[in-house]
Amino acid sequence: MELKVEYVSIDSIEPYKNNARNHGDKDVQAIKRSIEEFGFNDPIGVWNDQIVEGHGRLLAAKELGMKTVPVIRLDEMTDEQRKAYALAHNKTAELSEWDLDTLASELQDISTIDMSEFGFDIPELEEAGAEIIEDEAPEVPEEARAKLGDMYQLGEHRLICGDCTDINVLDTLMGG
Repeated sequence: MELKVEYVSIDSIEPYKNNARNHGDKDVQAIKRSIEEFGFNDPIGVWNDQIVEGHGRLLAAKELGMKTVPVIRLDEMTDEQRKAYALAHNKTAELSEWDLDTLASELQDISTIDMSEFGFDIPELEEAGAEIIEDEAPEVPEEARAKLGDMYQLGEHRLICGDCTDINVLDTLMGG
């Protein structure tokens, strides 16, 4: 069987009334942020226009005001297969475990996307024993090299060590 993604009206599919997974607000917000950041890359699985898997994605799509959502049709399944697949689909995701050190390393390489919006938290990883490698700050010398009144020429710019609220410092900087 070849999967075919199609876009349907959000109102044309309905949640399964016996869905065994609960989606709390935190979960839905994370799914919503994922859709906003990365797009709707995981179609909802439907069987005769009833959701088999993807209830959280539907809730997030509704909150986002989407009118259509991507779906894959699972209509060739029997009713028993549909029920079994819905449970297996959710359970198998729970069975895998994170490699915490690799996860921590990957998270540290992501600097422009707030991964806490998707449920990731560095302190949680530290508590779980992951090795968090942080850039080391240079040691602070006991005595500062720059002294009050020192001026540095940085190309065409000047930098002065001083109190910017002191008019005399500003006069010196301006050459006055």
